[in-house]
Amino acid sequence: MLTIFGAVAVSFMMLMYALERRGRIFILAFACGCALSSAYGFIAGTWPFGVVEATWTLVALRRYRTTATPRSGV
Repeated sequence: MLTIFGAVAVSFMMLMYALERRGRIFILAFACGCALSSAYGFIAGTWPFGVVEATWTLVALRRYRTTATPRSGV
């Protein structure tokens, strides 16, 4: 089950990364994917992977926060 969780988390993260240019929501989804991958790393006992993914989570959240929301109707 742990391997399946890790595969799904990393696959989701990569898909959201590929879709980031479509909108801010995908940046937030990428951050969630990174957080899930980080959790997998810590649960699996590969703490360096968990730390790196936690760092990417923070980077993605910062990008989400600083990316402007497109205006509609302009």
